[in-house]
Amino acid sequence: MAGIAEQFDQTEDRLTPSLTPVERETVQDRVYGQLRRTLINGGFAAGDMLRIVDLADRLKTSTMPVREVLGRLVAEQALEALPNRSVRVPLITRDRLDDLERARILIEGRLVAMACPRLTAKDLESLKQINRDCEAAFANHGKDIGPVTSELNQRFHFEIYRAAGSQVLIPMVESLWLQSGPVVREAAHIHDEQGGLAATNHHWTLIAALEAGDVDKAVEALANDIGRSFDLVRGRLKAGEETT
Repeated sequence: MAGIAEQFDQTEDRLTPSLTPVERETVQDRVYGQLRRTLINGGFAAGDMLRIVDLADRLKTSTMPVREVLGRLVAEQALEALPNRSVRVPLITRDRLDDLERARILIEGRLVAMACPRLTAKDLESLKQINRDCEAAFANHGKDIGPVTSELNQRFHFEIYRAAGSQVLIPMVESLWLQSGPVVREAAHIHDEQGGLAATNHHWTLIAALEAGDVDKAVEALANDIGRSFDLVRGRLKAGEETT
């Protein structure tokens, strides 16, 4: 037993120098959280140039954490590094649009299928309330309420996805939403111009399918919900191509 205790002490001695106290949320974490939320909620448009000094000034911080965060977001493909060392929100191209849509339908569809048998009556009521809140936001505020409705939309979807209980797929979906923010922003502007069914209609269809335990219809409703935004932007790209 003494030998085991001696080995443990030696192991502890080797590990101790490499361990440091766990810090609370750092400035870099807060900067990352703010920029991440802004990207997901469509706060930046495709092609926007993000300048370190400007962002540091707006966030009331030094340039160092901003620089580190931008590098992290570039690695996550939410931003794009240009040859002149500047960073921008990626442009929306047909290939990128199609790729993001396929990935989102594939992974989010799987999460919906996994969540369907696990959602409780309380979960479903929560989804209904979020959708009602989104409808009220549209009714009370009219246009230019993108940040509000975008946040409600995110809450709606991730309430379903978390019910799936997958620790692996959720971060993948978060990454895809991070990359899709500019697409959703553009789709919202196009919808304001053209009108049509609100996003909440697809949500009600999805809720009904989940409530009935119909996995196939739930996945179909989700695909229609995701595809709606991408189709609007795809149509705008096509129109632009035809006029050039």
